[in-house]
Amino acid sequence: MSVLSNFDQWKEFLGDRVEQAVEAGMSNEKVSNVAFRVGEYLADKVDPKNEQERLLQEMWNVSNEEDRHALARVMVNLVANH
Repeated sequence: MSVLSNFDQWKEFLGDRVEQAVEAGMSNEKVSNVAFRVGEYLADKVDPKNEQERLLQEMWNVSNEEDRHALARVMVNLVANH
């Protein structure tokens, strides 16, 4: 099963990566910028595997760059507090 096929597994995976980045000394701004680039890749290259991913992709697609950065920060916050 792909980590993308289950949203809870995706959040856990992303949360683990965020935790590792912070422990390695990466700033919150840098983590958010990486999350933005991951979001760009996922929106452009990966077919959503569940309803939550589909919603995130739709929100990403209708957002401008500033809003996309905000969405990336929200996702980091979501998984960092999970």
